Amino acid sequence: MGKIYGSAAEALYGLLTDGMTIAAGGFGLCGIPELLLNAIREEGTQNLTFASNNAGVDDFGIGILLQTRQVKKMMSSYVGENAEFMRQYLAGELEIEFNPQGTLAERMRAGGAGIPGFYTKTGVGTQVAEGKEHKDFDGETYILERGIFADLSIVKAWKADETGNCIFRKTARNFNPPAAMCGRVCVMEVEEIVPVGSLDADSIHLPGVYVHRIVQGEHEKRIEQRTVREA
Repeated sequence: MGKIYGSAAEALYGLLTDGMTIAAGGFGLCGIPELLLNAIREEGTQNLTFASNNAGVDDFGIGILLQTRQVKKMMSSYVGENAEFMRQYLAGELEIEFNPQGTLAERMRAGGAGIPGFYTKTGVGTQVAEGKEHKDFDGETYILERGIFADLSIVKAWKADETGNCIFRKTARNFNPPAAMCGRVCVMEVEEIVPVGSLDADSIHLPGVYVHRIVQGEHEKRIEQRTVREA
């Protein structure tokens, strides 16, 4: 069965439902599945829970869905660049489940591996640990974190073949692979689709077995914080 679709809207057809949980790739503004996020905005799906490293900025990434009030809850580790995110949270309009960055990545990876929970020392003695099971191992206290099992994964890759074997570029590799793994269905947007066999097998970051639908498109590649030196 072919995995390649003609547009982001076509790739998401039949997958979006109100109240669903979506795992989204991206690190800052790098590797954000911007085409798929725009398609979700156009579809108008409501009461969404997003598991993502961040919420983008006000007019890019998941931030565009905050503008349209389509997001009910964020499971994130960093949200510092989005003024609307902050406004909605402080006004009690948005639920937030904060996660240490490594914990969030591992929760996604665990879900993709079928692991319902794991113990970690990260967060012990802080607000992160409140309400979570504590257990001692070898004299050290750990807290139980749950794996993330999303209804849908949306990710962005640099190159992929027709079966979904793909390569991510640089920091886009941080969250896209675990986000792709933990969804019941994974839709991936790419910059370039190449023939099967043209990717070096040792360079593939995510096997195509995790990817169900693929769409190719043009991407903005916005820079989050531009820092330059005076001439």
